[in-house]
Amino acid sequence: MKKNFKLLMLAVFVAAASCSFTTKSFEDPDKDKLLIDLITYVLEKGHYDAKQFDDSFSEAVYKDFINNVDPIKRYFLASDIAEFEQYKTSIDDQLLAKELDFFNLVYSRLDQRIKEAQTYYPEILEKPFDFSVSEEINVDYENLPYASNKKELKDRWRKQLKYTTLSTYYDNIEDNLFKIENEEDYTPKTKAQLEADARETTLNSFNDNYSFVNDLERKDYFAVFLNSVVTQFDPHTNYFAPPDRDRFDLQMSGRLEGIGARLQKQSDYIKVVEVISGGPAWRGEHIEVGDVILKVRQEDETDPTSIVGMRVDDAVKLIKGPKGTQVTLTIKRVDGTIEEETITRDVVEIGETYAKSAIIEKEDRKFGLINLPAFYFTMQDYEERNAAADVKKEILELKQQGMEGLVLDLRNNGGGSLRTAVDIAGLFIKEGPVVQVASNGKRKEVLSDRDSEIVWDGPLVILVNDASASASEILAAAMQDYKRAVIIGSKQTYGKGTVQNLLDLNQWLRNNDMGDMGALKLTTQKYYRVNGGSTQLEGVKSDVVMPGRYAYLDIGEKEYDNPLPYDKITPANYSPYDGYIDYESTIKRSNERMAKSAELKLIEENAKWIKQRQDENVVSLNLEAYTQAIKDREQYAKRFDVLEDYQSGLNFKSLPKELGLIEIDSTLGQNRQRWHKNLRSDIYVEEAVSVLEDLKLNNIRQGSLAKIKD
Repeated sequence: MKKNFKLLMLAVFVAAASCSFTTKSFEDPDKDKLLIDLITYVLEKGHYDAKQFDDSFSEAVYKDFINNVDPIKRYFLASDIAEFEQYKTSIDDQLLAKELDFFNLVYSRLDQRIKEAQTYYPEILEKPFDFSVSEEINVDYENLPYASNKKELKDRWRKQLKYTTLSTYYDNIEDNLFKIENEEDYTPKTKAQLEADARETTLNSFNDNYSFVNDLERKDYFAVFLNSVVTQFDPHTNYFAPPDRDRFDLQMSGRLEGIGARLQKQSDYIKVVEVISGGPAWRGEHIEVGDVILKVRQEDETDPTSIVGMRVDDAVKLIKGPKGTQVTLTIKRVDGTIEEETITRDVVEIGETYAKSAIIEKEDRKFGLINLPAFYFTMQDYEERNAAADVKKEILELKQQGMEGLVLDLRNNGGGSLRTAVDIAGLFIKEGPVVQVASNGKRKEVLSDRDSEIVWDGPLVILVNDASASASEILAAAMQDYKRAVIIGSKQTYGKGTVQNLLDLNQWLRNNDMGDMGALKLTTQKYYRVNGGSTQLEGVKSDVVMPGRYAYLDIGEKEYDNPLPYDKITPANYSPYDGYIDYESTIKRSNERMAKSAELKLIEENAKWIKQRQDENVVSLNLEAYTQAIKDREQYAKRFDVLEDYQSGLNFKSLPKELGLIEIDSTLGQNRQRWHKNLRSDIYVEEAVSVLEDLKLNNIRQGSLAKIKD
């Protein structure tokens, strides 16, 4: 369902020669067959929970590959599918025999159907659409049957093109009205002209799209097929063709260019899955996670290019550009409203991807907040810079300012280095196990904090949400099991409890004259809490549940097709923290406050409404009905504007060391002003401070964790 959702992995190891489990020779002269031989062998020997190549596996590969190459069913006919089905239960046998009959048939038919489709849309777009008729389109493509013949398929294209054009036509009408009211010399356009302009925009967009499609080669589709195979083992096992591996390496290096957002293709749409702190999209509050980008317009262009149906890599090429240039995006918000946002491209300021802190002032008391966007580290030298060392520095600075309690914000933190998670846990406990790691066929390993120093022994709250994953879940789970911190946030975190290794497939080849074979990201381990439970699928359950805007959307490991299961192992030898005297009663009081919160009730209502909007799959192609639906959404959305105006009454300040930097760095100052403004309206931070106030330390036990052996 939610393939390719890209979060930072729990741990990444570039294995130059890590898989010593084989002496097999790989010498097939056919590169495609050689790749199949390599990948299937590594999967069978190296995956944490290797699957059987059987009929069930074959059917899953069949379904995924067909869906991946034709997600909205605008190419294949029902007769094509009937022909493909002869291979439905034999793909496993073909893989083991290194045969490519199924792939070759689907690829050749897809190539044929794409060529036919390129004759459909110019012909359809030659004639005006009648937006006065009552007509609908169902965008629930997953449950849509394949067209029974070319006439039906062409009509499906007509509806899709009409839908795309209607969106532009509506925008053109609104823009025309605005110019009539605000520009004295403007010559109004007729509806016929506006409709013709909209069709031309759609035509240009599809022409651009197919210029990309026509550049795709057989190897590109073969990589899609290979990923349809490997993701059956689990959703985080992926094949990276050479260009994709290069992009992955760049992503892990931390340098992010363009608008500062990570994008993912879902069905036919390009969706925002992460907004990078410090990037231009983040600084200008242009986009949010869950937004869909419909069109892209360069600063020297009049008409935007539709990216609906476009490959994510091709869409990214349009969105990225030189620093200082502008790009205008047409965005469909999670609540269904459509807006344009103009963003000036830039290089993401890497400092904003690091830990940052603020002093929280409430009347005459001070608290500290540390925001940790990722569990980062320098691959070449862990000691050069890592999240644990940075968090420790921030804690020491906050202690100097007299903080009485600490909030650690792990919301939207997708993970990173396992070692940093263990080291950060060690800042809050004396000694003891933090996480258990199990490998296939090997006994479990317990990773512990062995440094007896406790950097912060006072009240601690950890904020999480649905997107807190991997290393975030390790840290939150450990602090929850020790009863060292109160966890506040979504009902549960993301639920990713697996570890991946990146394996260079070229390492097994001698005298390779076929070029780069790419790499395989392989799931090799699972990790477990110190209490023995897994975070896989289950995530970490918050002690105090505070729903967010996306509480009812399909987010998390459980939404994948093939996640590894939840299970348990024996607990590690640990003892809970005994520095609090009212841990349980504090959690109870917080939950009671939240049950009475009018703001939380409104947030939950908003979340349910957003889910309702997402589940509406039938869209009217009648202009009047389409316009009314947009107006209704905009009107209903206004009831939630009060949430944007909410003020907690807390005051936020930068640390003295940062104030000096702000004097010479205006961008840093703007970023901090923006951050502090958002924090002042953050009901989750407000409740975190209330919990810190409620937590009472046992003065006898404070800072005296018993030494634990694992």
